[in-house]
Parts: sequence; structure tokens; C-alpha cells
Amino acid sequence: MGYVYDDQNIFAKILRGEIPNTTVLETEHCLAFHDIYAQAPEHVLVIPKGPYVCFDHFSNMASAEEIVDFTRAIGQVALALKVDPGNGGDGYRLLANTGKNGVQDVPHLHVHLVAGRPLGRMLRNN
Repeated sequence: MGYVYDDQNIFAKILRGEIPNTTVLETEHCLAFHDIYAQAPEHVLVIPKGPYVCFDHFSNMASAEEIVDFTRAIGQVALALKVDPGNGGDGYRLLANTGKNGVQDVPHLHVHLVAGRPLGRMLRNN
């Protein structure tokens, strides 16, 4: 069964301009904006403009140009927030939830770039 994209999800509405956002970066193929439910001092969502449900959908179906643009946009956001360790920043975490077990709330690929405080371990050691 293939992916079915819901064009009424909140990120599709943001991309169409129906819902406002606080843009950090916009490129030809993606949009980065502050998360309204920030979990850290810096919490930015990076989304492709194309109708991709999750990361594997995107990586298998997007054009090379979309993939490169998305990847570079994440790096540009880290630079803009001054959290990239290469320029003296303290680092950040990238997170992409996928599907039911990954607790994906919005069925549009999005990467959380979270920074600005120690984030602790991602998963507990069990």
C-alpha cells in the first residue's frame, strides 16, 4: 500500500498561507519555521514543500534537487540559530517522527531541530 497525502494537514495549510508561521528560512523546496509548542529555547520545524508523508516516502520519491535543498536547509537553520558546533554552537538534536510507533502527529514530513539547552539522552537505556 502506498502513501496517501492528506492535503488538509496543518503543514499543507501553512504552505498554502492559510495559517501563519514565524519563518526562519524559505527555499525553493522547503520551509523552516518556529514550532508554536517549543520544547527548548530553539525549536524549528523544517518541512519540504512537496506532498511527502514521512522521511522514507520523501527519500524514495523526492527529486535529487528536493533532497539536497532539504538537507542544506537544515544546515542553514543550524547556522542561523548559531547552534552548529562548527562555529562554536553547543549543538542540537534532529528528530523526525514516523508513523504510529514513531508518534507522528502531522502526516507531512517534518524534522524538528531542537537546541538551546542540554537535551538529555534521546532514549532511556533499558
